[in-house]
Amino acid sequence: MVTLRPVDAGSWRDVARLTVAAGQERFVAAPTYYLTMCAYDDVWHPMSVHDADGSVVGFLMWGIDEADGSCWLGGVLVDARHQGRGVGRAAVLEALRMLREHRGASEFALSYDPDNSVAKGLYASLGFAETGEVDEGEVVARLSTGPDAGRPGTA
Repeated sequence: MVTLRPVDAGSWRDVARLTVAAGQERFVAAPTYYLTMCAYDDVWHPMSVHDADGSVVGFLMWGIDEADGSCWLGGVLVDARHQGRGVGRAAVLEALRMLREHRGASEFALSYDPDNSVAKGLYASLGFAETGEVDEGEVVARLSTGPDAGRPGTA
């Protein structure tokens, strides 16, 4: 069980201290980079991931693509000490739920390094499908949760 909260004055330092496991640095940026993007790009909204006792154990950000209205997830990372426990899966599921419920989102997108087999497997298991699109060298995957999602003849 995880909860997502907007990063604020009380949590940004905990987010900035998150680290990923050795070897993952080539797939995700430092959390301070993502926090900076959120502060200055005017697109991304930073969310801290909290475990059951309220500790910050991860991060993700979301933003709306003005071109097609899809809701993008990015910067998904789980602190090295909390990996392998389903935190990443739970965080993405909670983000999808929250964004559907509070933002009315039904079309989601994300991207990942083509060599990141862990991310590819996680996102595929959640229903994200690669589209053939590439964004800054990363594979784009999309998920539709709208009323026609999964019905024959719908995209």
